[in-house]
Amino acid sequence: MFQGQIDLDTAIPVEATAIPDVLFERGLYWASGRSGVVNLVAAHKWFNLAALKGRADAISMRREVAAMMSDAEIATAQREARAWMTAY
Repeated sequence: MFQGQIDLDTAIPVEATAIPDVLFERGLYWASGRSGVVNLVAAHKWFNLAALKGRADAISMRREVAAMMSDAEIATAQREARAWMTAY
């Protein structure tokens, strides 16, 4: 359990400081089924965001995941990535 104080005046959301490695790790999480469920739409979304933030190897991972997805699933992942970018 967290014990301490958070300075709410200087605190910023994690999403605002997300780095490409964290986004890439999210993609791996969903692509590998670490949660017990493989979610290719979520994996594609996170790899796409990591690639947009400069993580070069995310591009090949996104392509690998996309090869296993339908066009509708890819479109959904792209919409979710755009929504995430505009929200954060």
